[in-house]
Amino acid sequence: MNLPRIENLEVKSKRVFVRVDLDVPLDLGKIKSTTKFLKILPTLEFLLSKGAKVIVASHLGEQGSKLSLKPVALKLKELLGREVEFLESLNPIDWETKSKSMQSGQIVFLENLNFFPEEHKNDPNFSLLLAKTADFYVNDAFSLAHKTLASTVGITKYLEAYPGTLMQREIDTFYNMLSNPEKPFVAIIGGSRVSTKLKILNNLLSKANTILIGGGMAYTFLKARAVPIGASVVEKDYEVLAHQFIDKAGLAGVDFHMPIDHVIANTMSARAKSKQVERMGILDGWIGMDIGSKTIQAYQKVIKSAGTIFWSGPMGVIEYEPFSQGSIQIAKSIAKSNAKSIIGGNDTASLIYKIGLEEKMTHLSTGDGACVQLLEGKLLPGIQVLVKEKED
Repeated sequence: MNLPRIENLEVKSKRVFVRVDLDVPLDLGKIKSTTKFLKILPTLEFLLSKGAKVIVASHLGEQGSKLSLKPVALKLKELLGREVEFLESLNPIDWETKSKSMQSGQIVFLENLNFFPEEHKNDPNFSLLLAKTADFYVNDAFSLAHKTLASTVGITKYLEAYPGTLMQREIDTFYNMLSNPEKPFVAIIGGSRVSTKLKILNNLLSKANTILIGGGMAYTFLKARAVPIGASVVEKDYEVLAHQFIDKAGLAGVDFHMPIDHVIANTMSARAKSKQVERMGILDGWIGMDIGSKTIQAYQKVIKSAGTIFWSGPMGVIEYEPFSQGSIQIAKSIAKSNAKSIIGGNDTASLIYKIGLEEKMTHLSTGDGACVQLLEGKLLPGIQVLVKEKED
């Protein structure tokens, strides 16, 4: 993609509006995770080192949320190691006035954009008010790239727009993976529902060499092939599509692997009775909760020889510790491999962080919905507005 580079931006004494995603978990006003902060620090530090006047904007909570970003601004101040001024005013005129009095190297943090209904409506007047605070626009919120917001799309009509370092890395990683992956390209797709992953699977058919299936969605595929699944979760409306997909994978020359054994339980609970059974051995009334040891070994063999690995969606019900082992073993195998590894989806990324393997992965995406739509082959509005028209 023909994207402008932030490195080429002359920002000394210029005001730069930076859209980030610092929608972080809070517990009684305290930040529970600094992962999102660490992801966007390189962009902020680069701009500040070049003498920019930085205006940071984010959202917090659901649409219409009234949670203040003040504790988030305080945490950013701590992690940046410099003063971060939080503007409590909800009047955009005050934002513009403040931006004009800023000094080079100063950073100002705006209040929660979810306070403003105009943000989600991509209201042009609100977009213009945001734009009046700056000379340039930088988007470092890849997780919002699939949404059309005033602060991600509308503002670009009024300001020269650039991707931040995080946004650039996300785009480069996924577009390179989809257009020119190092072979063999192995896609590991899990999660609970086929309905949320089928478009991704179809888009990967022309790109992946091997697809490994796990999680609750595997039982819809197995049911489609007349394999007993007991009381495992199945999407009846997708059985035919799952059956057709397996056939399409064969015609496309893609090795499609489903679990060959399972860890099953008598109830959906951490304290449930459980046992490991062969592929055809799920008992009536029992639920498939995780991939079994033979499946893990078979998948590890494929992972070991991969050139590129994409993984989205857990292999089992990881909310319950006894059924997280399949996912953990797959994660450890990816970490040990020599492949370029890209992790997508919040559940999968959270597991990687939980077991401390984030440094062993090539790329952990910050996007969930954006990642899904990109993998489905869709054009994301937050990215499209950053693309420069090629010069003749």
